[in-house]
Amino acid sequence: MTGLVYKSTGSSYTVKTENQEVFECRIKGKFRIKGIKSTNPIAVGDVVDFELDNSTDETIGLIHHIHDRKNYIVRKSVNLSKQTHIIAANIDVVFLLITINNPPTTTSFIDRFLVTAEAYGIEAVLVFNKIDTFDDALLDEQLYLQHIYTEIGYQCIRVSAINGKGIEILKDLMKGKVSMFSGHSGVGKSTLVNALEPQLNLRTKHISEQSMQGQHTTTFAEMYDLSFGAKIIDTPGIKGFGIVDMEPTEISDYFPEFFRLKDQCKFNNCLHKEEPHCAVKKALDEDKIAWSRYNSYLKILEGDDEHYRSDIYNDDRIASDETRK
Repeated sequence: MTGLVYKSTGSSYTVKTENQEVFECRIKGKFRIKGIKSTNPIAVGDVVDFELDNSTDETIGLIHHIHDRKNYIVRKSVNLSKQTHIIAANIDVVFLLITINNPPTTTSFIDRFLVTAEAYGIEAVLVFNKIDTFDDALLDEQLYLQHIYTEIGYQCIRVSAINGKGIEILKDLMKGKVSMFSGHSGVGKSTLVNALEPQLNLRTKHISEQSMQGQHTTTFAEMYDLSFGAKIIDTPGIKGFGIVDMEPTEISDYFPEFFRLKDQCKFNNCLHKEEPHCAVKKALDEDKIAWSRYNSYLKILEGDDEHYRSDIYNDDRIASDETRK
């Protein structure tokens, strides 16, 4: 039988067939995916072949084959720095939820996520959440960030799960697709999914007043069928998000505004740092590229994302590019 993985706990998998039959499955023997060094061989969103194990009284499926993935998105393994953890596979669009101050989402985090999405060929949409909590200063900051990413070419939407603003726009973008919601803990992923589909009633928690960080409410990634013809993968909040398996010369290719200028640089392997006649540095000096994006690029290039965590909140969050000069 063939089915779609809806939930993974690392040791067991919930698989649903085209006939809407649901089976709890395990991996049959050793299971490795060629070329991917990950702590989890199977992820939510994978299409798998399995057979029923008749040796027990329980109806347990044994997964023996995984179909080729069209894409997947990864993060570094929490405990094994040289390995990765596949968050989800076969995604049509990833929605990155961003909050300005409750908790703060840094531009470094946004840019690392977008670089990863670009590298794995996944459409990314930025969702500015909790807009009902904004005062004038926070609104200005949010609109400024939205301007930066809209100019690059990313779709940005503004939503509030509390008052329903932007929910219908979000639904339209999700119809007929497998979507993934992600972002820091506490940005309101579960609350937003509940606003989209109230009967799911996903568990939510409040922001920690002491640290201004969210409390983890989603332990494992899980896919849900939604009543308006969409599938969504809810993921655990991500405390750290690193760039994996990228050569220095290719990182700038995943910054679209850099890539568009690449052929104008004097050197084909230009890293956009100290090289002469660099089109990216020229555009930066002319305010055609955001300084926050360039600083994110330098941090990724220098490997500073190795120890990046969401509780490091200093000059990454900006009010304007003038503060970065």
